[in-house]
Amino acid sequence: MNIFLQILFSYLATIGFGIIVNIPRKALNACGIIGVLGWLTYLGINNGLQSSIMANLIAAFVIGGLSIICARYKKMPTILFNIPSLVPLVPGGQAYRAARYFVFGNVELGINYAVQAALIAGSIAMGFFLAELVGQVYFKITSV
Repeated sequence: MNIFLQILFSYLATIGFGIIVNIPRKALNACGIIGVLGWLTYLGINNGLQSSIMANLIAAFVIGGLSIICARYKKMPTILFNIPSLVPLVPGGQAYRAARYFVFGNVELGINYAVQAALIAGSIAMGFFLAELVGQVYFKITSV
């Protein structure tokens, strides 16, 4: 797919979800930019390493770090930037395929896709955790 379309749709998905969850208007553009940068990170790493788990981990780390920076700059909670920005990374396709294969009786493929979705969700959570840890350590060191 054209990289311009990737950027456009990841921005629109992030902004759209931000509107749905009632993110303040002054944070929407920053959320969209963070979502695009996270998605581009995912694409670059996934194309290079062929590992969606590692790509999601690093992209979530990038999103978490940029969210911390934006939250400090705009004096808003970090979660306002984290949640909408991760929407392009959510493993909805794997979860859908898992449910579909379970419904049609192909339990082996259903388990395979369910495990993939769980691993991707875990890597996203770990990326956010690492970003928060690095941010806390950085701000603790620089405030001394």
